[in-house]
Amino acid sequence: MLKWTLRKIGAGLARYLDQPAGKYHPFSIAPLDVLHATLRPGDVLLVEGDKRISVAIKYLTQSTWSHAAFYAGDALGESTDGASPGTLIEADLQHGVIAAPLASYAQMNTRICRPVGLSDSDLRRVVGYMVDRIGYTYDLKNVIDLMRYLLPTPPVPTDWRRRMIALGSGDPTRAICSTLIAQAFQSVRYPILPTIHREESTGRRHNKVQREILQIRHHSLFTPRDFDLSPYFSVVKPTVESGFDYRDLVWDDDETDRID
Repeated sequence: MLKWTLRKIGAGLARYLDQPAGKYHPFSIAPLDVLHATLRPGDVLLVEGDKRISVAIKYLTQSTWSHAAFYAGDALGESTDGASPGTLIEADLQHGVIAAPLASYAQMNTRICRPVGLSDSDLRRVVGYMVDRIGYTYDLKNVIDLMRYLLPTPPVPTDWRRRMIALGSGDPTRAICSTLIAQAFQSVRYPILPTIHREESTGRRHNKVQREILQIRHHSLFTPRDFDLSPYFSVVKPTVESGFDYRDLVWDDDETDRID
């Protein structure tokens, strides 16, 4: 009975947090066809987000990015019902890990983060890891995982905010979907934002040599902005990739000069 009650409360909180927070103001949106042409399997698509939970996540992570989705390319095959194929894999608050069409974020600010130098074999493993997790569900009886987002700007010190993201059961389909993507890359030991320790040792010629030792962070501590900050992911901008030339732009004052 207790589990049923908690699950009902959790489902209600999830529906509330999954609603739009207010009027959304996109700044620069790449056309969907250009965005689709730029993306490659393995890319992480960061999304600004316009929901109630997005406001809290952006505050806690001190970033404009509140959501992360994984681009799987054609790994999921073509849609059989005529709808847009699900090219993205993401952890959804209400439905768990799902495949979603790129068109879901056609009207939102996005950023592409691409892993650098990932081998073809490891890329296939990362994509396979994400595909295998489709259908995992978010455990809505863990109400504590949801209640932390009811206050869009909770009065907690900056140093505690990342830890606040990691509260709860550790379920990989938590609202912060970046944890699932982090697990996928960590499965092939690809770095995102590892903790780096520097050690000094003596080389063959008795000279001092420094080396970096990377320590994997727990996946629950990763947030969407970490892929943006990571030195191992490149930021790819569709407008630039599609052949941007500033001389082709038409400005308002150009039109005015032509009329006069």
